[in-house]
Formats: sequence, C-alpha cells, structure tokens
Amino acid sequence: MTTRITVKASGTYDILLSKGGLSRIGQALKERFKPCTIAILSDDKVFPLYGKTVTQSLEAAGFKTVCHVIPNGEQSKTLDSVTGFINCMVQSQVTRTDMALALGGGVIGDMAGFAAAIYLRGIPYIQVPTTLLAAVDSSVGGKTAVDISAGKNLVGAFHQPALVYLDTDTLSTLDPSVLRDGFAEVIKYGVILDRKLFDTVAKPGTFDLTEVIARCIEIKRDVVEADEFDRGMRGLLNYGHTFGHAIEKLSGFTITHGSAVARGMIIAAQVAAKYGFTDYTGQIAQVVKDYGFETGSPYSAQELYNVILSDKKRSGGDITLVLPKELGQCTLEKMPATRVLELMKEIGL
Repeated sequence: MTTRITVKASGTYDILLSKGGLSRIGQALKERFKPCTIAILSDDKVFPLYGKTVTQSLEAAGFKTVCHVIPNGEQSKTLDSVTGFINCMVQSQVTRTDMALALGGGVIGDMAGFAAAIYLRGIPYIQVPTTLLAAVDSSVGGKTAVDISAGKNLVGAFHQPALVYLDTDTLSTLDPSVLRDGFAEVIKYGVILDRKLFDTVAKPGTFDLTEVIARCIEIKRDVVEADEFDRGMRGLLNYGHTFGHAIEKLSGFTITHGSAVARGMIIAAQVAAKYGFTDYTGQIAQVVKDYGFETGSPYSAQELYNVILSDKKRSGGDITLVLPKELGQCTLEKMPATRVLELMKEIGL
C-alpha cells in the first residue's frame, strides 16, 4: 500500500510513502517522467545497502543512471562535495532534461538538492530519504544548503523536489542513534503545531511509526504551502534549531543534529518561561529523556551567543526565537540579540 501526500508550492509534487516499495521506484518515476539520465548522490553507508536496488529498478524502467558516492556524515556537507557531484554530472553529460536523485539522509538530500538548484541554473531532483530525520523533515519543502566554516546551512537555495519517494523499510537498517535523531524532529512537530501528535509520541515504541511519519509530513506540507520561502510561519519549524545549530557547530558536529535540536528545544522552553510564557520545560524534557537524549548544554550562554550571531535567521540586530506558548502552539518572538543572551544567562547557561 502506498500513501500519497501532495505538496502544492512553486512546484506541485507527490510524496509517496510505502513499506517495501524501494524496488518499485523505477515504475513510479516512469509514470511521472520521461526517460532520462538520473545522477544519483549517495554516501558510503547508504549506497552499499540500497544503491543496487535503486539503480536496477531505474534502469529496468528505461532510465540511465550515474552514481556519485561520498563519505557519510555532516563533515561531507561542503561546497567542495557539491562541486564534486556537479563535476560528475558534467562528465556524464547530464543536461537540463535529466535529473538528480538524493539517496540517503538529510546531508545527502540537502546537497543533491543544492547541486540540482545551481547546476545548469536548475534541474529537477528526487528525494529518496533513508533516515527518519530526512523522511519527516529535510526531504520535504525545498530547502537545500551546505555548511561553511562560519556556520551550518549558510549557503543554499529554495528548490522544490519533483518527487519524494520513501520506503519505511529503509529505516530498519539505521543505527539506533540515527533513528533516535529523527525523533527529535518528530517531537518538534508535536510541540509546535499538534498536541495530539506530541501525546502520541510521548512514550517511545507505543505507536505506529508509519502513521506518525505521515502526520509529520502533512504538517510540513501545510507549513510549506502557507509560507514556502520562510518569511513567516515556516519559521516555526526552527523550534530548537537556533540553539541546536549553535551546539552542533561548537561541538565540531560531534553532537549530532537530532541530539543538538533536542537540547535546543529544552533551552527554548526554558527561555520561553523566562520570557513570560507558561513553563513546559518539564514535559518536553521528559519526552526528550525518554528517547535517550542528553538534556543539558555543554556550552555557556556566551559561547552559544557568539555562534547565534551568525545564524541565518538573524535580521539586523534582532533574532527571532520559536517559543512554546502551549504544547502544540508555538510563537515567533523577535527580539534584540542582546536580549537572547540575557535570557540564556537567566536560565543558567
């Protein structure tokens, strides 16, 4: 059985969610696209698991494939890596009528999408997420980017995918820590926009994961359709990320994205309480703990602040924080950057 969720943004595209459907990806593409060359970007953990299945299915459906495999991990999310993939496409004579395909987690999805956005001034691309984090968050919505020394995701473009194809069976091969990382984003969706979802996932292992993934994708779709280019409500999706990205960078990315966002969500809840909202830190922190995340920040308010100043969400001297007013209802609060530092110090960082 395949679940289809349609996103209507600057481009309209389907998200196809199935269990065990990876071997049928060629047929799904054949029904939607003309035969062409598909340039696949993957990493050295994912490609040995699923590369053969995907390439054989695509080629059986009449597509030509070329593959570019890079080392797994955030450290590969660089302009040099994107250039390497683009050079592969040039050497393989990929044209504007061809496509790119991201086979992997969020890092691969962001990079393939960014490469597709800038190669020949833009070619279509397909997201095939193989991690929970990519499935519920980064594969949907068209945000693409790479990291530079100054910070995370500072160079990128909006470029909606032509299709998102998700086989939930790929999640079964994830390391437990990588699967857990995705649950930080799932918890985030519950806090920002869906109290029922928050309550559903509050106890690990007590719910149908496919249904939860579908609900997260629906929320992301609704937000993207309302604010594709991140000028308003889409900012809610950054809950926990301003502080989380700072923790990631300060750790040299030894603290993973999900783990950093989990800590960032708790900091944001503490800041919200100091800001004057009802304190939901205890409830959010308990769920985060139940998933096995660390809850404290290893860095001081000043250290975090120095990184936050280079955050792409800063506007002039102001920072917009996503703060919970209720469970299932967050608000965007714009304030002077110095006020953010004061609030972090007030919560004891």
